[in-house]
Amino acid sequence: MGLLLVVNGGFILIAALVSYLYADGVVMEMFLAGIVGSMIGGVIMFLTKNHRKEIEKREGYMIVTFGWIFMSLVGTLPYIFTGAIPSFTNAFFETMSGYTTTGASILSDIESIPKGVLFWRSITHWIGGMGIIVLAIAILPLLGIGGMQLFAAEAPGPGGDKLHPRITDTAKRLWLIYVGYTIAETILLKIAGMSFFDAINHSLSTLSTGGFSTKNASMAYWNDQPIIQYIVIVFMFLAGTNFVLSYFAFKGKFSKIFNDEEFKAYSFFIFLFTAIAALLIYFRADVSISSIAHPMVWGEFESAFRHGLFQVLAIVTTTGFVSADYTLWTPFLTIFFFGLMFLGGSAGSTSGGIKVMRHLIMIRNGLLEFKRTLHPHAILPARYNKKAVPQPIVFNILGFFILYMLSFIIGTLVFSWLGLDFETALGGAASTLGNVGPALGDLGPVENYGNLPAAAKWWASFLMLIGRLELFTVLILFTPFFWRNR
Repeated sequence: MGLLLVVNGGFILIAALVSYLYADGVVMEMFLAGIVGSMIGGVIMFLTKNHRKEIEKREGYMIVTFGWIFMSLVGTLPYIFTGAIPSFTNAFFETMSGYTTTGASILSDIESIPKGVLFWRSITHWIGGMGIIVLAIAILPLLGIGGMQLFAAEAPGPGGDKLHPRITDTAKRLWLIYVGYTIAETILLKIAGMSFFDAINHSLSTLSTGGFSTKNASMAYWNDQPIIQYIVIVFMFLAGTNFVLSYFAFKGKFSKIFNDEEFKAYSFFIFLFTAIAALLIYFRADVSISSIAHPMVWGEFESAFRHGLFQVLAIVTTTGFVSADYTLWTPFLTIFFFGLMFLGGSAGSTSGGIKVMRHLIMIRNGLLEFKRTLHPHAILPARYNKKAVPQPIVFNILGFFILYMLSFIIGTLVFSWLGLDFETALGGAASTLGNVGPALGDLGPVENYGNLPAAAKWWASFLMLIGRLELFTVLILFTPFFWRNR
């Protein structure tokens, strides 16, 4: 964890360099935040340098969970030191939202924030997107620490395909793809007409499926430049797919991609949901409705298609960018997008949510129950990619889904108890748990989380954390047997 904080401090210093280059007036504050963050990590490393370095599963879960919390605590320093977000509660919420790639913000005037702070805000997305722990796996060998237990804690769900027998080499390959996509999107957005600063920040947010923008209107700021939104659409789609498939694509193994059942289902869902949204926008949305920043011509099918596709991808991949206020389209589409918050992208992507693979296996197992009812003695395993899914994995997925829905219900109840109305509580719980960002009611696409009571912000931060770490990793710490002696 000390190492993670040192790395975190290094990224803050990069943000301080951005402050210097843009002369935004907070260079010294950003520099001090980076130094303090690195020093805290350095002191922790020094005090624990002689301790046993073997990491088992129990330690792995603790490092992942507390690593995320400590990173978020130290990540508040740039906001507090610069005065951009003076309240610690608000600063912690913004930082946790960044690292968990939720994209929920308490800021009402983003464009007034110094550029170095905005860059740091986007960097928190980028670090959290692929996983702080995956980054550490590539560095931990320097300390003689193995990373397999951390990788298991970081990705407890199905789909743990490895590109290389050594976990560190897997992490490096994933990061290479991640960095490559980020650079490619930055270049394309710059060519399409964004400033370099806006381009790199939105690339950091897109590939991490985060959603923080440098503009108050989010991506609606560029509604009159469709090419920019189409570029973001392409990279949102890529970020929502399993990064292992991207590796296979670069190796020329396209058959592995087109034969992957999750990828086919993910693509089909995007196509189907986009068709539904686009047709409803085209035929039923009120002509008087306008987008956040620029008027939208609803009579044009291209506009309906683009905004339907953009918002479907933004919600399914849990990126949370906004091109229009979807709660104004039709009541059906409001509920429709609320439902999409529970889908999630592919396993092995930077998306939050339940994930397409889990839905597929649950649906197949549910359909098999009809056959098992008629043929109780038959052995009928659920199949995925033409292979039988082991029963323990099916039980794990069913357990995850039940736990996810319980967390959503409890999350909604707590928000209601803290004073939020029904629609806001419902949307807020689904959005924070699924790491989506925009929600419903007072937390809709054109609103922010700034007016939430302080207690609700801390509760939302907790939901974001357990959602990002796929429930089991965090919630297992609340079980008595986890802390019992072996």
